Amino acid sequence: MRVGCIGLGDIATKAYLPVLGMLPGVELHLHTRTPATLQRVADSLHLPAAQRHAGLDRLLAQGLDAAFVHASTAAHPELVTRLLEAGVPTYVDKPLAYRIADSRRLVALAEERNVSLMVGFNRRHAPGYVQCADHPRELILMQKNRVGLPEEPRTMILDDFIHVVDTLRFLVPGPVDDVTVHGRMRDGLLHHVVLQLAGDGFTALGVMNRMSGSTEEILEVSGHDTKRQVLNLAETVDHKGQPTVRRRGDWVPVARQRGIEQAVLTFLDAVRAGTVLSARDALETHELCERVVQTLLERSGAA
Repeated sequence: MRVGCIGLGDIATKAYLPVLGMLPGVELHLHTRTPATLQRVADSLHLPAAQRHAGLDRLLAQGLDAAFVHASTAAHPELVTRLLEAGVPTYVDKPLAYRIADSRRLVALAEERNVSLMVGFNRRHAPGYVQCADHPRELILMQKNRVGLPEEPRTMILDDFIHVVDTLRFLVPGPVDDVTVHGRMRDGLLHHVVLQLAGDGFTALGVMNRMSGSTEEILEVSGHDTKRQVLNLAETVDHKGQPTVRRRGDWVPVARQRGIEQAVLTFLDAVRAGTVLSARDALETHELCERVVQTLLERSGAA
């Protein structure tokens, strides 16, 4: 199986290539426009010259069976369009694009061409979060916080808060009837945002504070007088009377803990089986993010 990897930054080199580089039957082909980066990463994987590509046309000429896109978000629309038009099943980092019109167009193109398109929402595959889907979920609370990092709203929501939005959508136990958005904007920068989703018998809260004094990710699901808490994707605490703590095993790879390995295998297994994966559900997450962005901008007078 010939698999292309486009973009060789931190997310590719730290998370995806260590997984792809160990899979049997995968012939990796790398592409970046930066020659020094291409040489350094390809050398680390001991790839021959024939699997190093400075140009996208040359990469596509290899007859790829699948591709992973880890380039900057701004480059996603053009790259994903080229891949889908070439009939290459494509896995792309979230978000599909900064603009909802581009995201809609890419999903429509994939459906028109009957080609797989998968967005990298790895938390749907993270073991701790998957286990939360089996727990009572009358109340869901997810926090993803950072230190001293207020940002322009669209960038913050689409590059980071989208993980919170998608995780809430993954975990809500029924249709959402009510959506509420609150946030703090100062001088055009978003300091914090709160999203509430509510439906019959449940409430889900997503919080991101970019001025929190701590870098952390906490997920809590509760119901029927029990609670399950996942701390930084690594430690699970079950509360029913006395808390019970389960920690990530010493030898569990970070990519598996964070769901990246499982997401990669889900995508490649579908490609091997000839199953076409749809990004229509992922588009719903993008649509909700766009609603959050527009609400924040309107309230700040910047829309």
